[in-house]
Amino acid sequence: MSKFTEEMYASAAESTRGLVTGEPDRPLRQTWREIHQVARAMAGGLAAAGIGHGDAIGVLAGMPVDIAPACQAAWMRGACVTMLHQPTPRTDLAVWARDTETVITMIEASAVIVGPPFEAATPLLVERGIRVVTLDELRAGGEVDPVATAESDIVVQQLTSGSTGSPKAVQLTHANLYTNACAMIDRLKIDPKQDVMISWLPLFHDMGMVGFLTLPMLFGAEVVSITPLDFLNNPLLWAALMGKYRGSVTAAPNFAYSVLARRLAQADDGAVDLSTMRCLLNGAEPVDPDTLTAVAAAGARFGLDPRALAPVYGMAEVTLAVSLPETGLGMVLDAVDPDLLESGGIAVPSRRSNARRLPTLGTLVSGLQGRVVGEDRNELPARGVGIIELRGASVTPGYLTVDGPRPAQDPDGWIDTGDVGYFTEDGLVVVCGRAKDVIIMGGRNIYPTDIERAACGVRGVRPGNAVAIRLDAGKKREGFAVAVETNEIDSAEEIRRIEHEVTHAVVAEVGVRPRTVAVLGPGSIPKTSSGKLRRATSIALIGG
Repeated sequence: MSKFTEEMYASAAESTRGLVTGEPDRPLRQTWREIHQVARAMAGGLAAAGIGHGDAIGVLAGMPVDIAPACQAAWMRGACVTMLHQPTPRTDLAVWARDTETVITMIEASAVIVGPPFEAATPLLVERGIRVVTLDELRAGGEVDPVATAESDIVVQQLTSGSTGSPKAVQLTHANLYTNACAMIDRLKIDPKQDVMISWLPLFHDMGMVGFLTLPMLFGAEVVSITPLDFLNNPLLWAALMGKYRGSVTAAPNFAYSVLARRLAQADDGAVDLSTMRCLLNGAEPVDPDTLTAVAAAGARFGLDPRALAPVYGMAEVTLAVSLPETGLGMVLDAVDPDLLESGGIAVPSRRSNARRLPTLGTLVSGLQGRVVGEDRNELPARGVGIIELRGASVTPGYLTVDGPRPAQDPDGWIDTGDVGYFTEDGLVVVCGRAKDVIIMGGRNIYPTDIERAACGVRGVRPGNAVAIRLDAGKKREGFAVAVETNEIDSAEEIRRIEHEVTHAVVAEVGVRPRTVAVLGPGSIPKTSSGKLRRATSIALIGG
C-alpha cells in the first residue's frame, strides 16, 4: 500500500476532525471516518461498474460533500482522478461537451462520475458515448476493502489551467502527492489536531483539490469548504467563516484578497473576527504587494495579524507547492534596481526611491531543488534573472496530451517552469513573469505584471481585471496594449477618464506608453478556468 493511501485510511480510523460543507444555509459536518464509510460504499459501486486498479475516472461534481468521498472511492479502487472543467451559466454546452469528450479520450477514462449541480450534462456525455456513473448509483454500492496501491501509481491527472480544446494533464503519482503534502504540512506547521482550514477554491484547480481537500483528508485536518459561487455571491462570507470556525489557514489568488480588502473596509466594526488566522496564502496568480497592504490595513479592525499574509509560489507540475515562507514572517519585499533588472538581467538590491519592490515567495519546500538558467541553459548565480527550473520527488513524471504522453523532465530530472525569476542570496524565490509574456522594448524586459498592477490601481478598474497585451512579438519594435474592465462601461465620460489615467499610471510605472488602452465591460478579458489571464488570446480585445 502506498504511503498516501495508508495515511488517508489511518486518518479516517483515528481522526475526530472532518469536513464542513453547506455554509451558509445548511452547514453539515462529517468526520473523515464518516466520509470514509461513504467512500467504501462508493468504491463498491465503482467495483460493480468494473472500475479497478490503473483505471482513469473523470469527476464532474460541484459540491465538496460529494467530491471528497467520490475521489477517495476512486483511490480505494486504485484508480486515478481527473476533475473535469465545469460548465457555467455562460458556457456553450455544445462546445463544453466537445472539449470534455477530448479530455475523456485523452485520459482514456473508463467512466465519468456526475453529481450536483451538473446532472443536466449527463445526456450530452452519453450522446458522445461517454459512460456516466451517478453519485446516487455509487452510494448504493456494497462496501468493499481498498485494493493495494504502489508509490508509482497515478493518483491525479490534473488538467492544466489552459486546458480546453487542446488539453494537457499533469500526471501525479502517489509518491508525488504524499511528498508535497508532507512538505506543506511541515513548512506551514499545520497541526491536524488544532488547525482549521477555510476554503472556497474550485476543486478542479490544484490549489483547491490538493491543498484544501486532499491534504486535510490525508492527514485528518478540519476544513470548512464552500463553493466559488458562494464566495462570489458574498465575498465577506469567506471572512465570516474564519471567525465562526476559528480558522487558521486559508489561500486564494490575489484578486480575491483585493475584493476582501474592499469588503472589510466597508464592513461594520465587529462584523467578522480574523484574530485566529495565522496563514493567509496568496498564490495561483501574480501577487500585488499593494493588495496585501490593503488587506492588512482593512483587517486590522478585525484582529488580523499582518504577519499572517504570505505570498507563495506553486504549480501543478510539482503537485502544488514550490515555495512557501516560514510562518509568521508576513510579506517580504525585495527592492531592486529597475534598470538593471530590465536591461542587465540581474536583480541588484537598491534603496533608491525608484526601486522595484518585488514580493518574495518563500524558500523551496523540502524535496525540491531549484536553479535559474540563462538562454544557454547554464546556471546563473544568485540574483541572476532567467528561467526557473526545478527537480525533486514531487515533480510530475510527465503529461498526457491529445498526441499521447510527453515527459516533463529533462534527462537530469529538471523541469522548465516557464517562469522568469531569480533566487536571492538567502534562497528566497522571486518570480518576475512568464517567459512567453515578457515584452522586449529598447533592450529592456518589461514584465506584464508591472503594467497590469499599475492599471489595476486606477479608480474604476475591476480588481484583477487588467491585461497587458504583447504586440509585434519578436520584431524589432515590440509594443503593448492594455485592456481593463470596468463596471462603468455605460458612461462615456468614465471610459475616457479610465483610458487617460491607465495610460499615465503605466507610463509612471514602466516608463513606456501603451499603444492603446481598451476599456471593456465585466467578463470581457479571457481567463483560464482557474482565473488566470489568457494574455495570448487577449489580442482580439484590441482588434489585433
